Amino acid sequence: MPEPTVRWVGGLDGRMELIDQTRLPTEHTVIACRTVEDVWEAIKVLRVRGAPAIGVAAAMGVVVGVQDAPDDESAVQDAVAETCDYLATSRPTAVNLFWALDRMRRVAEARRGEGGRAVKEALLAEAQAIRDEDAEMCRRIGDAGQHLVTEGCGVLTHCNAGSLATSEYGTALAPLYRAHEAGRGFRVYADETRPLLQGARLTVWELMQAGIDVTLICDNMAAVLMRQGKVDLVIVGADRIAACGDVANKIGTYGVAVLARHHGIPFYVAAPSSTFDLALDSGDAIPIEERGGEEVTHGFGRQTAPDDAKTYCPAFDVTPADLVTGIITERGLIAPPTREGIAKVLGD
Repeated sequence: MPEPTVRWVGGLDGRMELIDQTRLPTEHTVIACRTVEDVWEAIKVLRVRGAPAIGVAAAMGVVVGVQDAPDDESAVQDAVAETCDYLATSRPTAVNLFWALDRMRRVAEARRGEGGRAVKEALLAEAQAIRDEDAEMCRRIGDAGQHLVTEGCGVLTHCNAGSLATSEYGTALAPLYRAHEAGRGFRVYADETRPLLQGARLTVWELMQAGIDVTLICDNMAAVLMRQGKVDLVIVGADRIAACGDVANKIGTYGVAVLARHHGIPFYVAAPSSTFDLALDSGDAIPIEERGGEEVTHGFGRQTAPDDAKTYCPAFDVTPADLVTGIITERGLIAPPTREGIAKVLGD
């Protein structure tokens, strides 16, 4: 497996490091986030991205936020609250961000009265636990879904839900890695994923590093491949899943799901339990982040549209549960993804 996407180096006086994904695939750079502002900026501009990885980065960001606070407990508790509130403003859609921040808040509250140093140590331990738990969940997702990737099949994926989007293995790519490790031969088609090309820049790079047969396609080529019979299976990740099974994922996912249904191709979503937001009744309640229009008109610094062109740039869309064949979780496969099935598998 590649090196960790996000990691903590050292003890309480250490630092958070991450692979700067805005520079891939032509430049592999690891940057250090030494201030809360560094962490916020890294999440906002997609230096770190993918719902699970964002959650890990946010948790470690809380540790960064309390480093300079004196060991007086009141000061540390104030720093926790301020840091969590600030990091929560970075991106609105990926629920793992808020899930991780809530965990860090609860840890700080549970250690109230034990002194500022003890709170700091508990926060670092919790951040590391969130990272390790995510890695284990991804392995289990791979185990739960690897049987879907059969010998000689063609798999289509959208955006990047691999090791770069998580702690290890990834979500949508985890079954592929497990099938590859089992010696199965298969081919992967990766949508480029406009406008920021996460599929082209990240997924293709990642799968090539792992020695998996991968072919890059433009987003608008997926339908042709399906009609030609080259796609047997679609697996994508998720940034938030509502209680009914509606799935928010990178923009374009909904279109792929519609195409898969038309062509009779199974459409699976792979996500850890931390990506479910059971407080939301349906996907209609999922907040959808809108990005700046320059991502469409000036992609990667080159103008490709007329001056003052109007744009619409949602970062995510919502795929209704009735288009999803199943959701692959670390607790097993939920198929079909009904409200009752989700509640049964996830429990509390």
